[in-house]
Amino acid sequence: MYDIIVIGAGPAGLSAAIYGLRAGKTALVLEGRIYGGQIINTPEINNYPGFKKISGAQLANELYQQARGLGAEIRMEKALSIEYDENSSTHPKISVNTSKGRYEASTLILALGAKNRLLGLPKEEEMIGAGISYCATCDGMFYKGKTVAVNGGGNAALEDVLFLSDYCEKVYLIHRRDTFRGERRMQKILEKKENVEFILNSTVSTLLGEDRLSGIRVKENGGEEKELSVDGLFVAIGRDPATAIVKDLITLDERGYIQAGEDCHTERKGVFVAGDCRTKLIRQLTTAAADGAVAALAAVEYLDMEEI
Repeated sequence: MYDIIVIGAGPAGLSAAIYGLRAGKTALVLEGRIYGGQIINTPEINNYPGFKKISGAQLANELYQQARGLGAEIRMEKALSIEYDENSSTHPKISVNTSKGRYEASTLILALGAKNRLLGLPKEEEMIGAGISYCATCDGMFYKGKTVAVNGGGNAALEDVLFLSDYCEKVYLIHRRDTFRGERRMQKILEKKENVEFILNSTVSTLLGEDRLSGIRVKENGGEEKELSVDGLFVAIGRDPATAIVKDLITLDERGYIQAGEDCHTERKGVFVAGDCRTKLIRQLTTAAADGAVAALAAVEYLDMEEI
């Protein structure tokens, strides 16, 4: 029986574990993939307080080692289901089932993060790893000297193009609107890159190739289609909250985010939420870490009140 179970080992989840442990509570962190969350794929972070420049992998490792050093138990196990027993004698009993075991706690912090949003095109999932990628920093080196396209208009897409432009012969940036949502500073940098070409007011309509991507068709909004010969397509059109596991437990908004305010409380006693899966205006590394701290301290307060 743990004081706190945290589902998710991104910045929110690891920060929650750190704050819970520093308050003298026991904490189990469950992670189904790799610790670090989205930041693990970011080659350079320069907007996190205290670091002029640090890689996402390095920051993730620092958080992981800090949590482990304080006594966190971190298990690389995917949470499959959650049981919430309101009829427990003192406070609700929370159980989390994974592929390897069953774990119980008095409180639960949901740091579930988000997952890549798909284009929804035929053959897209079959071509993942065969020309389709959602992580430029993970797979970009496989396309050194080749031609690729990036689909998206936010900061993630702009960062992907900047990264790929240093390795690829040609990089197309395809966006459905005529303006980008990403930082203007990044746009200006890309505009000066000779091997970067913007294709605006357009969407990827067709994936070409059989077992491997050989090209794409791009359709102008209300206009004609044209074919591009590309070796790879990097999809950066956003992410969706990974909240399917709690859809029957916690109230979600229309986009699937867990409804909770800045105090990180959900409507369930003993259940808190932190990070990108929470309803909020800003989703950044700093706000994820801050959520982790708030959620953990709220869980600690809840536990201490129950003991009185």
